[in-house]
Amino acid sequence: MSHPSPQAKPSSPSNPRVFFDVDIGGERVGRIALELFADIVPKTAEKFPILCTGEKGIGPTTGKPLHFKGCPFHRIIKKFMIQGGNFSNRNGTGGESIYGEKFEDENFHYKSNKTIANNGLHDKEGLLQFVITTVPTPHLDGKHVVFGQVIKGMGVARILENVEVKGEKPAKLYVIAECGELKEGDDWGIFPKDGSGDSHPDSPEDADIDLKDVDKIVLITEDLKNIGNTFFKSQNWEMAIKKYTKVLRYVEGSKAATENASGAKLQPVTLSCGLNIGAWKLKMSDWQGAVDSCLEALEIDPANTKALHRRAQGWQGLKEYDRALTDLKKAQEIAPEDKAIQAELLRVKQKIKAQKDKEKAAYAKMFA
Repeated sequence: MSHPSPQAKPSSPSNPRVFFDVDIGGERVGRIALELFADIVPKTAEKFPILCTGEKGIGPTTGKPLHFKGCPFHRIIKKFMIQGGNFSNRNGTGGESIYGEKFEDENFHYKSNKTIANNGLHDKEGLLQFVITTVPTPHLDGKHVVFGQVIKGMGVARILENVEVKGEKPAKLYVIAECGELKEGDDWGIFPKDGSGDSHPDSPEDADIDLKDVDKIVLITEDLKNIGNTFFKSQNWEMAIKKYTKVLRYVEGSKAATENASGAKLQPVTLSCGLNIGAWKLKMSDWQGAVDSCLEALEIDPANTKALHRRAQGWQGLKEYDRALTDLKKAQEIAPEDKAIQAELLRVKQKIKAQKDKEKAAYAKMFA
């Protein structure tokens, strides 16, 4: 009979702990720290840290390093799990274990509930591959060996869970860039070390705060927004967007904890960050991204002229001039004295006229 997953993190202070530093498209997104249930599945928990340190060298069967470093997360299913660890073929096929190519499942003591487990395939490929479940998965009980749990960095796992996929295959390369074992007293690696003055964990789940304490979340998100604004003003777009995106993670974490009751108090900081993300996307010529960011801002404040103006610029990038005209006319109604909106409106009208003149000339040539 399977037992409920442990509530304490860690469940036992003597259990080993390991970490994955995750990169998306070559950019570090954070660390996932894991506890391994050596008190329940000793053979499995003994093997996993060895694959994190790479100390066993090259595998005799595959000729590949017995090391998770550089391995991709090759399969992702939203609201279910992320799968990785396949260092032989890196696509979910093949396998090798430090106990031989395969070894039997150890036991099914714990239920699969936001835990880390082996792949549970009938060919018993051992721990070459693992899955981190992101929701309760009772249908997996008794099928996968649950050998650990995420104790820090669940937010990083959720970032992975929500990336763009084609089927179940990630659209970009998501890899374990670094990995290893965490000893007693080691730094968890959950705080940013970018010299920005940001003292908050990258994942709100790792912060030593109650996410239902909305006033505390407001203070944190305002601090992060101000750090982001400093980078934005100095045109350090990459760092600015990191901080704005982090703000939105804390907002979403609080909204989930309070069942959206915190939404009203967090709207101003959400709106400000969303507008700046939209402005950055315009600078990057990500026209659709700018439109989407401004749409989110307009859901908060339908009469926000900055959002209407920037969305109109996005529509122009997409050559949707009529839509741009509609947004600018609405913005002008709200702020009739705004010279920037007036100038943008004139430019759009000129583009529409030029487009019509071009079409008219083409038709005339066709029937000449």
